[in-house]
Amino acid sequence: MRPASRQPRIIATALAGAAVLVGCGQDAGDGRPLPKPQTLTARLAAPGAVDGKAPLTLARISTKSGEIMILEPDGSVSTMALDSPGGQDAFAVTEADLMALNANLDLNLDGVAAADLPPRQTAQEKALEDFAARMQPALPAWNGSTPVDPQDFMGARVSPLGPDGSSDLVEVTANLRKGVDVDIAFSYATCALAGWASRHDKAYGRHVRTLQDTRNGKLLIGAAFTLSEGKPMGLRVMETNETLRECKARGIPAA
Repeated sequence: MRPASRQPRIIATALAGAAVLVGCGQDAGDGRPLPKPQTLTARLAAPGAVDGKAPLTLARISTKSGEIMILEPDGSVSTMALDSPGGQDAFAVTEADLMALNANLDLNLDGVAAADLPPRQTAQEKALEDFAARMQPALPAWNGSTPVDPQDFMGARVSPLGPDGSSDLVEVTANLRKGVDVDIAFSYATCALAGWASRHDKAYGRHVRTLQDTRNGKLLIGAAFTLSEGKPMGLRVMETNETLRECKARGIPAA
């Protein structure tokens, strides 16, 4: 066996890794995986570079005994234990060893991947994009020909739902004339909330749910919102000042 200082270094274990994967991907026909191979093959960079290239040789690594069997250039086989100083030295890979392997294999990865490929979208970015596509404006959109009759709006109030009256969860109760378009009815409730939120210094309202009913010949809307100073995540978010401007433009009162 050659001296420890002249031991080749194992710097490429692609063949060994492939053998492991093949063993794991097949079965013996009864659903059980095949037994692991007794030996794995690896390439070693032997010391003594010639013309800038270190000669490669082969090694067989026993999976049972923990021994390395090295095929010497003269055809003989050297054996050493993995946990021996020589075995540890064989697995100690240096940058020079990697350069030697690159020179022997003549690797050139230029052009393998295009440099101008756009960055891939992460799962989080895709989820946020899908969420943004589902968002709706605070006030339902309708064309300018939709009639808005001031007689349709019959009063609204905003009530905090917390036990002490200080909760940021509020409910808007809006009364409208029976038969009013549902989008106009929801807009009236949202405009009432915007007026209340402006007086209480709340910049945003996130829509939670809306219920509607008819009572005493009136359309009754009950819409719940959470209020906040910062913009929340939500499919329908009211921005107070912007909503007030839109309500005025549409002729919808902000109670």
